[in-house]
Amino acid sequence: MEYLNTLITGMGSYVPSEVIKNDTFVQQEFYTEKLERLDNPGEEIISKFNEITGIKERRYLKKDQLVSDMAAIAAKRAIEDAKIDPETIDQIICAHNFGDIHHGSTQTDILPSIASKVKHTLKIKSPSCVAYDILFGCPGWVQGMIQADAYAKAGLGKRFLVIGAEALSRVVDPYDRDTMIYSDGAGAAIIEAVEENEKRGILSSSMQTDTLDEAYFLYMGKSNKPGFEPDTKYMKMFGRKIYEYAISNVPAAMKLSLERANLEISDVKKVLIHQANEKMDEAIVKRFYRLYKEKMPEKIMPMSIGLLGNSSVATVPTLYDKILRNEYPEHEIKEGDVLMFASVGAGMNINSFVYKK
Repeated sequence: MEYLNTLITGMGSYVPSEVIKNDTFVQQEFYTEKLERLDNPGEEIISKFNEITGIKERRYLKKDQLVSDMAAIAAKRAIEDAKIDPETIDQIICAHNFGDIHHGSTQTDILPSIASKVKHTLKIKSPSCVAYDILFGCPGWVQGMIQADAYAKAGLGKRFLVIGAEALSRVVDPYDRDTMIYSDGAGAAIIEAVEENEKRGILSSSMQTDTLDEAYFLYMGKSNKPGFEPDTKYMKMFGRKIYEYAISNVPAAMKLSLERANLEISDVKKVLIHQANEKMDEAIVKRFYRLYKEKMPEKIMPMSIGLLGNSSVATVPTLYDKILRNEYPEHEIKEGDVLMFASVGAGMNINSFVYKK
């Protein structure tokens, strides 16, 4: 029996070279959402931040770089890894949230789309290579993978380039402690439809959007510092609400995709989850295993947030790329391993897919 499998045949990522350590923020003034100045010593603020998030440092793109630049670099690396002719790509799907924002500006530039800019940079001539963006919060890259899988299995393409790229450093409020969470980067995958005798690749998926009460858990708002740039809006979030929403809803979405794959929890070798907050991610995965009355295994959940921060749509593909390149030797992934990819973010959106390597 032959199966039409959608396989990841190439991965690439770009991690900016500018390292921003926690002590960079020691002298920074911070204000609460109630516009009140925090009088705690900077060392104390950073220590508590590190304890909660697990973040020690993050990466920012250089002043002369844009999201589309990072996306193109990650895409080139994925194409080289897959050893394919870029002219054979049927779709370029680029997930982001804010587009290109030039250093010192607050205006987003998505004319043309990031995907079109990447296609231009790659010098792909074929008009049959369709390039477009998707906005889905932090789960954007996972959603792009689910979308590519659906197109492939519907016979509407055989080869896809799925990119997640973001520069959150360009949209954060310097007077908000949450600024320290965010970072920049890009990750990309080549997805190919292949007929094989064994079923593997993307086996199943799940996705959902909750908006009745949750739509504005992440939003654009004014600076926490009274009077600072009053006409400019920055990315804001209700952290506690997001935490409660995520740990209550993401495990069930992961369980649904695993059930759709007709697999057991014991089949899962690794869980690659959006790098949002170390404690939140750990709580999500623990609850996922609890749904099966199982204890979360050791080394089941690779983490990159400690050194790379939260780069939104780029976190999951960057993490997977680095594992495949043996940068996390304790998390080796072998042929036949079953992986769970999952994410949660603005919208509020949740998604996951099960992948057999």
